[in-house]
Amino acid sequence: QVQLVESGGGLVQAGGSLRLSCAASGSIFRVNAMGWYRRAPGKQRELVASITSGTSTNYADSVKGRFTISRDNAKNTVYLQMNSLKPEDTAVYYCYANIATDTYSKAYWGQGTQVTVSS
Repeated sequence: QVQLVESGGGLVQAGGSLRLSCAASGSIFRVNAMGWYRRAPGKQRELVASITSGTSTNYADSVKGRFTISRDNAKNTVYLQMNSLKPEDTAVYYCYANIATDTYSKAYWGQGTQVTVSS
Protein backbone atom coordinates (compact mmCIF):
# COMPACT_ATOMS: atom_id res chain seq x y z
CA GLN A 1 0.00 0.00 0.00
CA VAL A 2 3.05 2.25 0.08
CA GLN A 3 4.85 3.06 -3.13
CA LEU A 4 7.94 5.08 -4.01
CA VAL A 5 8.03 6.33 -7.58
CA GLU A 6 11.23 7.78 -8.99
CA SER A 7 11.74 10.07 -11.94
CA GLY A 8 14.40 12.24 -13.50
CA GLY A 9 17.14 9.90 -14.65
CA GLY A 10 18.65 9.97 -18.09
CA LEU A 11 21.71 10.55 -20.22
CA VAL A 12 23.83 13.64 -19.71
CA GLN A 13 27.29 14.79 -20.70
CA ALA A 14 30.03 15.15 -18.13
CA GLY A 15 29.69 18.46 -16.33
CA GLY A 16 25.95 18.48 -16.75
CA SER A 17 23.14 18.28 -14.24
CA LEU A 18 20.17 16.10 -13.45
CA ARG A 19 17.50 16.22 -10.78
CA LEU A 20 16.00 13.04 -9.41
CA SER A 21 12.66 12.95 -7.63
CA CYS A 22 11.07 10.24 -5.51
CA ALA A 23 7.49 10.51 -4.29
CA ALA A 24 5.99 8.30 -1.61
CA SER A 25 2.28 7.54 -1.67
CA GLY A 26 -0.21 5.25 0.04
CA SER A 27 -1.19 4.64 3.63
CA ILE A 28 1.47 6.85 5.19
CA PHE A 29 1.38 8.01 8.79
CA ARG A 30 4.85 9.52 8.87
CA VAL A 31 7.92 9.62 6.62
CA ASN A 32 11.15 9.53 8.53
CA ALA A 33 14.59 9.42 6.89
CA MET A 34 14.79 9.44 3.11
CA GLY A 35 17.72 9.07 0.79
CA TRP A 36 19.40 7.74 -2.30
CA TYR A 37 21.64 4.78 -3.01
CA ARG A 38 23.30 3.89 -6.27
CA ARG A 39 24.72 0.76 -7.82
CA ALA A 40 27.20 0.95 -10.66
CA PRO A 41 28.02 -2.08 -12.83
CA GLY A 42 30.44 -4.35 -11.03
CA LYS A 43 30.38 -2.30 -7.84
CA GLN A 44 28.69 -2.54 -4.48
CA ARG A 45 25.67 -0.46 -3.60
CA GLU A 46 26.70 2.93 -2.26
CA LEU A 47 24.82 5.38 -0.08
CA VAL A 48 24.83 8.66 -1.98
CA ALA A 49 22.91 10.97 0.36
CA SER A 50 20.35 10.89 3.13
CA ILE A 51 18.11 13.38 4.89
CA THR A 52 16.29 13.07 8.17
CA SER A 53 12.79 14.28 8.88
CA GLY A 54 14.48 17.22 10.56
CA THR A 55 16.39 17.89 7.31
CA SER A 56 19.84 16.98 8.56
CA THR A 57 21.82 15.68 5.60
CA ASN A 58 24.66 13.27 4.96
CA TYR A 59 26.64 12.73 1.75
CA ALA A 60 29.13 10.27 0.38
CA ASP A 61 32.56 11.87 0.06
CA SER A 62 32.48 11.27 -3.70
CA VAL A 63 29.48 13.58 -4.19
CA LYS A 64 30.04 16.28 -1.56
CA GLY A 65 29.90 19.73 -3.07
CA ARG A 66 28.22 18.44 -6.24
CA PHE A 67 24.98 16.79 -5.10
CA THR A 68 22.27 18.27 -2.91
CA ILE A 69 19.50 16.29 -1.25
CA SER A 70 16.29 17.97 -0.17
CA ARG A 71 12.73 17.00 0.69
CA ASP A 72 9.22 18.38 0.58
CA ASN A 73 7.38 16.92 3.54
CA ALA A 74 4.00 18.15 2.30
CA LYS A 75 4.48 16.06 -0.83
CA ASN A 76 6.36 13.16 0.81
CA THR A 77 9.01 13.69 -1.85
CA VAL A 78 12.78 13.60 -1.79
CA TYR A 79 14.98 15.19 -4.43
CA LEU A 80 18.58 14.76 -5.50
CA GLN A 81 20.09 17.64 -7.44
CA MET A 82 23.19 16.40 -9.19
CA ASN A 83 25.60 18.96 -10.63
CA SER A 84 29.02 18.66 -12.23
CA LEU A 85 28.28 15.08 -13.10
CA LYS A 86 31.16 12.73 -13.86
CA PRO A 87 31.25 9.46 -15.81
CA GLU A 88 31.85 7.65 -12.51
CA ASP A 89 28.42 8.82 -11.35
CA THR A 90 26.87 6.46 -13.90
CA ALA A 91 24.69 4.01 -12.00
CA VAL A 92 21.15 2.99 -11.19
CA TYR A 93 19.90 5.29 -8.46
CA TYR A 94 17.42 4.00 -5.89
CA CYS A 95 15.53 6.11 -3.41
CA TYR A 96 14.44 4.83 -0.05
CA ALA A 97 12.22 6.05 2.74
CA ASN A 98 11.61 4.85 6.26
CA ILE A 99 7.86 5.06 6.49
CA ALA A 100 5.49 4.52 9.38
CA THR A 101 1.97 3.36 8.62
CA ASP A 102 -0.73 2.98 11.27
CA THR A 103 0.53 -0.50 12.13
CA TYR A 104 4.28 -0.71 11.47
CA SER A 105 7.40 1.06 10.24
CA LYS A 106 9.75 -0.18 7.55
CA ALA A 107 12.02 0.86 4.71
CA TYR A 108 10.56 1.14 1.24
CA TRP A 109 12.48 1.37 -2.05
CA GLY A 110 11.91 2.93 -5.40
CA GLN A 111 12.17 1.01 -8.64
CA GLY A 112 15.48 2.58 -9.63
CA THR A 113 16.32 5.10 -12.32
CA GLN A 114 19.30 4.96 -14.65
CA VAL A 115 21.74 7.84 -14.72
CA THR A 116 24.35 7.73 -17.48
CA VAL A 117 27.08 10.33 -17.74
CA SER A 118 29.03 10.36 -20.98
CA SER A 119 32.59 11.63 -21.21
